[in-house]
Amino acid sequence: MLDAANYTPRLKALYVSTIKAAMKEEFGYKNDMMIPRLEKIVLNMGIGDAVKDTKKVKHAQEALTLIAGQKAVVTKAKKSIAGFRVREEMPLGTKVTLRGDRMYEFMDRLTTIALPRVRDFRGVKGSSFDGRGNYAMGLKEHIVFPEIDFDSVVDMLGMDIIICTDAKTDAEAKALLKHFNMPFNS
Repeated sequence: MLDAANYTPRLKALYVSTIKAAMKEEFGYKNDMMIPRLEKIVLNMGIGDAVKDTKKVKHAQEALTLIAGQKAVVTKAKKSIAGFRVREEMPLGTKVTLRGDRMYEFMDRLTTIALPRVRDFRGVKGSSFDGRGNYAMGLKEHIVFPEIDFDSVVDMLGMDIIICTDAKTDAEAKALLKHFNMPFNS
């Protein structure tokens, strides 16, 4: 049985034991506080069909809660847009922000289980950094996560995954994510 008080996620232990030293050597940081680290991972599902059927947002929220292991919040429209038939405060999606141990657990499941299950997977794009050390990617199907029961899925839902680091440059962030076994194709 796992002892929750002494449990450390595998990637967090890997970061402390080997990744920090490798990053310090690779980039020549003067002290340990300069070494980049993961800050948070944001998962987002925007449901375009929510305008026609608001139950889809509830299904997406349940799916995202299962995937993240933390309750997802419903995102609502800030303004009314008549052309899209969107009214103010209408539920349009769901999101969750992971930090700490849950973040490391999700990162581990993403790189070792979910991404290899994507159809025709050849790696993730290495150029999807924002210039400040944050990486964004999208998945077309949420069923690649083992928490989702394939038989009970009504709709295929896409999701955005944003990995935020405190790296100063994209090169540092990419090196950090490579150490976490992110499968870049370039």
